[in-house]
Amino acid sequence: MKRTWTIIGVSDVASSFKWYQSLFGQPETQPGHSYFAQLLDSDGTVLLCLHQWGDHQHPSLSSPDLAMPGNGLLLFFRVDDYEASLTRARRLVARLEEGPHENPNTGTREFSLRDLDGYYVTISALSSLCE
Repeated sequence: MKRTWTIIGVSDVASSFKWYQSLFGQPETQPGHSYFAQLLDSDGTVLLCLHQWGDHQHPSLSSPDLAMPGNGLLLFFRVDDYEASLTRARRLVARLEEGPHENPNTGTREFSLRDLDGYYVTISALSSLCE
């Protein structure tokens, strides 16, 4: 088994942690640290890691001023509660970047929004419309 831990630089770990918990419909908890947090699925799988910009001298996480947050990165999540995720997303942002539509490549419904730091986040239904 292999897992990836996607880590993104954020300006406020606690606020971003709460935002993503809201998007995924998770109970609100506090991050483990002021500089780092892991969003976990119900089975303990790491969904996303949030790292405070500038902490620990990681070259790629030194400052949002040195690189545009999200440049070349698409956070793409497949969810089993697509309609509920869409409802939650609409409460989190003033407008979606892409409204609900069928992705012709995957055959699944999806939508996209920006998080608090400007990262582009796409939410896709776990199962296709054909299933």
